[in-house]
Amino acid sequence: MKGFQKECNIRCAVIGYGGAFNMGKVHLDQMQAAGMKPVAVVEIDASRLEVAKSDFPGIQIFTTIGSMLKEAKPDLVTIITPHNTHAELSMKCLESGASVVCEKPMAITLEECDRMIAVAESKDLLLSVYHNRHWDGCILEAVDRIRNKDEIGEVFRVEAHMGGFSQPGDWWRSSRSISGGIHYDWGVHLIEYALQVINSKVVEVSAFSKEGVWQTKWGKDTNQDELTAIVRFANGSLLNLRITHLDSEPPKGEVVFTGTAGKYFMTQNEFELVQVRGDEKTIKRGKNRPAETEKYYLNIAAALSGKAELVITPDWSRRTMEILALATRSAAEGRALLVDS
Repeated sequence: MKGFQKECNIRCAVIGYGGAFNMGKVHLDQMQAAGMKPVAVVEIDASRLEVAKSDFPGIQIFTTIGSMLKEAKPDLVTIITPHNTHAELSMKCLESGASVVCEKPMAITLEECDRMIAVAESKDLLLSVYHNRHWDGCILEAVDRIRNKDEIGEVFRVEAHMGGFSQPGDWWRSSRSISGGIHYDWGVHLIEYALQVINSKVVEVSAFSKEGVWQTKWGKDTNQDELTAIVRFANGSLLNLRITHLDSEPPKGEVVFTGTAGKYFMTQNEFELVQVRGDEKTIKRGKNRPAETEKYYLNIAAALSGKAELVITPDWSRRTMEILALATRSAAEGRALLVDS
């Protein structure tokens, strides 16, 4: 991978500076805090370019990607655009010689992911996906207690769910062809949480969906109302993922880890740990540790500088995509799918 002598030599840019969640500024702020230099923003909305100029005085602004790559010559480009554009834009930047960080999910299909990985490898460039929640305090606490301290024994089942009973908004994230489906947003994070505990290969995915209850401006292209995926791993572990707009009484805990000696209920702020030792059951509740989100771009800067191994590798990101893509196919085809089948 091409490297740099000092982090401050890394010139970075973002594609996308939309108003939703102010993500363009969030990324550039984190890059800057990691020692990198923001040099350019690409955005088709002229009013948002004015915001970028105000947020980062002196930064170059562009309305086309080609002109930005040619004139600003960034070393690293972060892509903050709708999901169905990730693959094309990533490969364009990689082909130009820039390393890429892509907002999650990596792409829509596994074929797109594999093309992105192939281009990055052929150019000897960094490719990563912004799995910032890898360092959420809730999962750091859970991994420490479950994997390091072995407080619930061998984990054999993970249940992850997000949503409630509400109509989805009329924006691109509700369009299946643009977003990928209901499970392509928060589902990415929940899967990534689970994979930090289940260290095993996916062997089978079976998914089920309910559609046609809620309607948005996207009509038949509206995301599924609910999707449930059952994922089987080579070590015998099971992940049950459910993303829904139809659940009036969601279960306790966004992620629940069940082990041979207890159970761990995880929410963003708190945890509940149930331990069973013989006939004795104990319950412990507590607050999660603080998030360490800054570690994402610190690791990117260190990896580009040749000082550390990349944590969120393309192969790591592809693991979440494998589950998302197989769940999409399984629900559509009405059958369980073996990996590589």
